[in-house]
Amino acid sequence: MKDPYLVLGVARTASDDEIKKAYRALARELHPDLNPGDAKAESRFKDISAAYDFLSDPAKRAQFDAGEIDASGTPKRRAWRSRSGPGAGPGAGPGGGPKGGFGGFGENVDDILAELFRRKQKGQAQAKAKTRGGDVRHTLTISFLDAAAGGTKRVTLMSGRTVEVRIPPGSTDGQTLRLKGQGHGAEDGATPGDAFIELKVEEHSHFRRRDLDVLLDLPVTVQEAVMGGKVPVPTIDGKVMVTVPPGSNTGAVLRLKGKGIAGPHGTRGDQMVTLSVVLPDDADFRQLVEKWGPRHGYDPRAKAGIV
Repeated sequence: MKDPYLVLGVARTASDDEIKKAYRALARELHPDLNPGDAKAESRFKDISAAYDFLSDPAKRAQFDAGEIDASGTPKRRAWRSRSGPGAGPGAGPGGGPKGGFGGFGENVDDILAELFRRKQKGQAQAKAKTRGGDVRHTLTISFLDAAAGGTKRVTLMSGRTVEVRIPPGSTDGQTLRLKGQGHGAEDGATPGDAFIELKVEEHSHFRRRDLDVLLDLPVTVQEAVMGGKVPVPTIDGKVMVTVPPGSNTGAVLRLKGKGIAGPHGTRGDQMVTLSVVLPDDADFRQLVEKWGPRHGYDPRAKAGIV
């Protein structure tokens, strides 16, 4: 055997605790159960076990330090008669290993077993990850109203299975939904992959979205703008009657509180209605305005301070 101090990587002046610490660190690294099939690690483990057994025997260590025996425990010539009989060589303990007789673990068996268990779990997790089925990705096109109000849609996956997909209220364009376990199946009963559904929200002919608010441009007549009155207004929940204030102009905004997109914790946005006064395409109306204008001298640009 090589010099036991060199095998364990400790100085000749090392304390018993330092020797024990060095052995424990090397045992965790080199034990055959932790390095299956590694002949080099197994050989080194045998060396450190023998070295630790040797140095943990106070008598042997003292004789080796005094030059009375060599690293294998064999007495040198000048000390042949002083060291003979049973127990002179290494591995004198039960099973020929270091103290404790448990494959070189001794009192450190709990540490080694814990490391074995950790590596076993890691190996199982890696094996499971390798056999996990692949994920699949799909695109689902939904209407503006379905995205706003939520609901369910049937989707046929690549596997041919048809599943119900729940659309959360307030869904946005590009949002991805995860269907756990609906991806490709795995071999040997391992966990299947997931299906990821990317939402594509179609544009609406009238509604637009700004965060949780719904925007709508509402055409009104000259009479409704001038005189005011109730007009029907579409919302994502259906039509409601809204009062247009007298004297309303194009660009005036009416807020319908709580008629917007559903948000977190039961909140909800508003619907913002922008009025747009639309003139009638009628000859009588033009004649009326033609007569009214010169008599009243109405100049909106001067009123606004533009000219």
